[in-house]
Amino acid sequence: MIAILHPQIETYLEQLTPQSTAVLREMEARADTEDFPIVGPLVGRLLAVLANASRARKIFELGSGFGYSGLWFASALPASGSITLTDTSSERAQQAHSYFARARQERKLKFLVGDGLKLLEEAQGPWDIIFVDMDKKRYPEAFELSLRKLRVGGLLIADNVLWFGKVIEETADAETFSIKRFGRLLYSTPTVASSIIPLRDGVSISVKLA
Repeated sequence: MIAILHPQIETYLEQLTPQSTAVLREMEARADTEDFPIVGPLVGRLLAVLANASRARKIFELGSGFGYSGLWFASALPASGSITLTDTSSERAQQAHSYFARARQERKLKFLVGDGLKLLEEAQGPWDIIFVDMDKKRYPEAFELSLRKLRVGGLLIADNVLWFGKVIEETADAETFSIKRFGRLLYSTPTVASSIIPLRDGVSISVKLA
């Protein structure tokens, strides 16, 4: 496994960045205790910046866990904004509702339990931002569906697109193969403009052009 960002640079950024809110810090501690993957505060702040910059009002997440990245997004939404989170666990949905309520963001939240891609297919769009952080083998499928559901000018954001550095290996397991295919789609699809930021495990940002 390869460190995507030099550890000293990551430490510098963490020291430079203002401390997360109390609720977010509690969620970070929970993720650490339970060894549950979250985007972390550096990427979380990036998500909030992107939501602010794009003036997003309507966000959909594919794979939300107990709502950590969703709460970062919600913090950047206007009072009338909404975010739809998805996960296969009703327990994590309950946890997310609790965290959002304590952060006074619950009125922006809708949490759907089930298969994220099926839920997105059924959901009424278009969306300003779609965030992909689900089963890595389904990233290419998520790319195709998300483009249909985004508004023109909307953002498709995905986490783990460098996949612990496995993307540079010649042989690939099913997850790595799908992540690499997703990366090729980002740069070969003419209706999006994309960039990958080597922060944490790699974050891709794509703007739908048409």
